[in-house]
Amino acid sequence: MPLAIEDYAMIGDRHTAALVGRDGSIDWLCLPRFDSPSTFGALLGDADHGRWLLRPADGTATATRRYKGDTLILETEWTTQNGVVRVTDFMPYGNRRADVVRRVHGVRGAVRMRQDLRIRFGYASALPWVRQVGGAAGPALLAAAGPDALILRGPELRATGHAHTGEFTVSEGETVDLVLTWFPSHREAPAPLDVDAAFASTTAEWHDWAHTLTHRGPHHGLVIRSLLMLRALTHEDTGGIVAAATTSLPEQAGGVRNWDYRYVWLRDASLTLLVLLSHKSTGEAAHWRDWLLRAIAGDPSDVQIMYGLAGERDLAERTVTTLPGFRGAAPVRVGNGAVEQFQADVIGEVMVALEVAREAGLAETRDSWSLQRALLEYTARHIDEKDNGIWEMRGDPQYFTHSRAMMWAAFDRGVRAVERHGFAGDASTWRSMRDRLASEIEEHGFDRTRNSYVQHYGSTEVDASLLQLAQVGYLDYDDPRMLGTVAAIEHDLLADGLVLRYRSSEVGDGLPAGENPFLACSFWLVEQYAKSGRTDDATALMDGLAALASDVGIFSEEYDFAAGTQMGNVPQALTHLTFVRAADAIHAARPSHAARSESAEHP
Repeated sequence: MPLAIEDYAMIGDRHTAALVGRDGSIDWLCLPRFDSPSTFGALLGDADHGRWLLRPADGTATATRRYKGDTLILETEWTTQNGVVRVTDFMPYGNRRADVVRRVHGVRGAVRMRQDLRIRFGYASALPWVRQVGGAAGPALLAAAGPDALILRGPELRATGHAHTGEFTVSEGETVDLVLTWFPSHREAPAPLDVDAAFASTTAEWHDWAHTLTHRGPHHGLVIRSLLMLRALTHEDTGGIVAAATTSLPEQAGGVRNWDYRYVWLRDASLTLLVLLSHKSTGEAAHWRDWLLRAIAGDPSDVQIMYGLAGERDLAERTVTTLPGFRGAAPVRVGNGAVEQFQADVIGEVMVALEVAREAGLAETRDSWSLQRALLEYTARHIDEKDNGIWEMRGDPQYFTHSRAMMWAAFDRGVRAVERHGFAGDASTWRSMRDRLASEIEEHGFDRTRNSYVQHYGSTEVDASLLQLAQVGYLDYDDPRMLGTVAAIEHDLLADGLVLRYRSSEVGDGLPAGENPFLACSFWLVEQYAKSGRTDDATALMDGLAALASDVGIFSEEYDFAAGTQMGNVPQALTHLTFVRAADAIHAARPSHAARSESAEHP
């Protein structure tokens, strides 16, 4: 059985990522991309669905772990009866290879280490042909099945059924390297990795980027870790930003709300970009805008809400029967059916992000502004259509208030681009549509009896996404209508002190009722509190939420208070970016605290 979600740490090379458990087992790894079929899939099953265990043979050994500074290099220190070893796990960054390095260093005494390697390509559908290819001086194991091949260089392993196991001893001062390398099976195995050089360059790459960041405010270390996670989820070559590194981790224990998040949602990527820009990471803005131009190339009427890492369009959802699911939560899904949906809000998030990038100094090109004009034309053509909303409802389409407000934001940013920056465009038409949407929202999306905006026209239910209305400038954070909406959300959607997306028992979303609080929604509430003068409430909620991060600073999508565990896909980009926004909002609300030690600039 897999560990609890919070017991996994992520290592990655900005092409893919591995989840390393507290027990020393890599239980999730897709090679060579985030969205490739799994090679190690024990996260969604058990050890026989693929894993790579490396830990002391002493079953009583205890471990502590941390990231090495501001990197994605994981250090785990194991203490046994006979000594102490440090295992350093990382994926070399920037070398255009697909390697996983596990370096074992003897700290004290002599420690016997154990390996258990179970390679299962293709979501555990392909058991590879495995053979020994090294010699006594350099043992190596080669595994191949279909298009995939791996070579593991390190201490010798021997076949034990469908696993390969072995033990070796590491003494004080000694270092033993294990390097797993993926390559296409029709090619020769890559040359052995220079681990010392890879470690030095990977450390420098992460540190150099982290040191360009600016941050002042509470939870400084966790903010920097969140920004590192967002960068780790950004593909180095294409600029696509995946929503999470995993698929099908359930929103509710044993439930069916299990989705594949290893793709690029226009919404989530735009929101990620806003956060990176706010911390002076402008390089990602140009890279992502180029990705957007490629992904939406052609007829804007064909725009999708999500794409593959390189802009792929075919993301058809299917069930994987070879993986039983996280602790039995089935089905396991690959692809995402939401790709077929119309979600009217996404162009608004894109336009907001591109305006912020422009104001941060990213110069528009002829193509980039032409794209934005085309997106506004697309929005205008669809202004009267109902949609599936930000939560990708699988029930009947509606006029979701959040979606209508984001369409308002799209036209608003178009008008501002013309009036403030002098770009050519039909500002008169865009202004008219913006004003029409505002009038419509006030008439049909606002419950005057309750003084609150509603989830969709004709409903009396509220929705946490309404907390974004002030974020895009539709109204002020302290507007009485916004404060009334917050009061309704507090009354209807707070569960164990955290915010639900909506009441699934009252809303027809096409799925069985029941889910846990969605962490991003709670961070939106923190931001709203901070921006509307409720700083103490913001701080109290923020401190409680920060405590829900894992020991290495990772957030998932949701939290199950009854079970005391994280739920949903991980690391969740939306959770990390909303955490950063919340921390920034609290700091901005307390300028007198700017000199506090916790608010120091990142070195």
